[in-house]
This record gives sequence, structure tokens and C-alpha cells, in this order.
Amino acid sequence: MVKTVSFVNKAVEISGHLHLPDNFQEDEKYPALVGIHPAGGVKEQTIGLYARRLAAHGFVVVVYDSSYQGASGGEPRLLEDPATRVEDARCAADFLTTLPYVDAARMGVFGVCAGGGYALAVAQTERRFKAVAGVSATPMGEAARSMFGQAISAGELIQTLEAAAMQRTAEARGGEAVYAPFVPERLEDINENTPTMLREGYDYYRTPRGQHPNSKGRFLLTSLDKMFAFSTFNLIPTLLTQPMLLIAGSNADTKIFSEQAYALSNGPKELFVIDGATHIALYDVPEYVDQAVLKLASFFIKL
Repeated sequence: MVKTVSFVNKAVEISGHLHLPDNFQEDEKYPALVGIHPAGGVKEQTIGLYARRLAAHGFVVVVYDSSYQGASGGEPRLLEDPATRVEDARCAADFLTTLPYVDAARMGVFGVCAGGGYALAVAQTERRFKAVAGVSATPMGEAARSMFGQAISAGELIQTLEAAAMQRTAEARGGEAVYAPFVPERLEDINENTPTMLREGYDYYRTPRGQHPNSKGRFLLTSLDKMFAFSTFNLIPTLLTQPMLLIAGSNADTKIFSEQAYALSNGPKELFVIDGATHIALYDVPEYVDQAVLKLASFFIKL
């Protein structure tokens, strides 16, 4: 069963889906999860698939479009602001605590891709989340400042920030917004040098496989200063004490981020590597999603 719901992050209305367990009974208490979608994604895509599957294992799961994106409110549109993304997850937890059938003492958070990175980030300071998991987890700040774990020079980062600053000035003077794609927008933009994650990202987001009209797969260029300034990893060693599960494909470009997060954690942790899976394969390929869901369910049932 899926209900359309909404809640508020400050003055922004957040559009969500509440996935309920099979044989749901309002007079019972259920463990609950907040699910966070990838950058450029929406609740109807991979995070909705995981929510539906986890609800079948007895969880109440809320997923939503982040502020400024999808069916949620907020201006400017397609802003990717990591701090707001973290606050969205807190507000989703607020929403869950108002439901009489949710056991507020048994809440967890998970996400896919950037959503996994944001899940790790919010769990550091949101103690209502008793456990955290990431699938193909990609920390937005660290990813923006590197190429799949390989550092980009300070000079290149500053050059990008200069471009973002110039664009802010242009928009302040009435100029048009400029957007950058998270994945290639045209098939002809892909060549032999295109990383597997981006190549498969095109196939997921730009074809009937996973595309959705609310998922634009782009972000405002002026998001970059916020993305560059954000860090998921800095406080993992000291503040992320809840149990942490990281699920990554053995062939994923982004597995390095799960390995780095795992190494940083001093709390209960597990890195579960799914043989043969790539980053995007964990979005919807049944043989890999089946393994990931079973692992998530067995992990969160301990809440």
C-alpha cells in the first residue's frame, strides 16, 4: 500500500510517498525508515523500488522528492543543496514520529547513490536514526571534489568556483539560470572515455528504463559552491556511532567511497559487496536488488 503524503522543510512543502507493510494494521507499531533518492532522481524511481520492497518486509518507509526538485516545492528549481538535503531527511523523521503506527524508537535511514551519502551525513547528528545504510553510496561533497576518489587539483576546483560565482552575478543581474547534467543528456555525448557510472546513468535516467517526467537529471550550476563546501566524511570517525551498512557493487566506479566510509567508521559497520554489480545495476537489476533488499531488511530489523 502506498499513500501520497506531504510534510514541510521550513516553508517548502515536500511531496512524499508512504509505503506501508503488507497486511498493515493501524493499531500496530512498525519500525520505520526514511529513504533518500539519488541526485537528479525522484521518489518514483530506484528509491521507490527499494521502499516498496522493504515495506514488504514489515517496515513503514517514507520516500520523497527533495526540496527544489521533483514534485516538491522550493525555488530556485533544481538546486542541489546538501545542507537542505540533510534537513529534508530530518523533516521526514519528524513526519514519521507523528504517525501513531510508527515506533519512533525504531527509525533508520538509507539512501541510494547521493542519497546514501546524505543518509550517512544526517545520521551523524540525527540521533533518532538508530541505524544507517547506503546503496552505491556517494558522498556529494567528496564526489564533487574528486573523480571517483581521485583528487581534482585545487586550481581546477577554484576555476569551477569562479565560474559558479560569475553565474551568480549574471543571475543577480537578471540573466538566465544555467544547468549542468548529472549524467549525459544525449547518446552522442557518450564515448569510450565515459565512466561506466555515467554511461549506465544515461541508460537509466534518459530511457524508458528509469526515466520519469519529474526527474530532470540536472542541477543549477550555482549549486557548486554548496556542494564543494559540504563533507560527509569529516565527522564519521567521531559522530557516526550507529550501526552502518554499506552496499556496493564489485564493479562499481563508486565502491571506493564505501571503502573510504567503512575505513573511517569506528562504530559497528559492514561493507557488503555484491559480486558483478555496477553502481547503476543496484538501482533496478533484479538479481542485484534482491540481494541488497534482503541485506537491508536483515540489517534494519535489528532496530
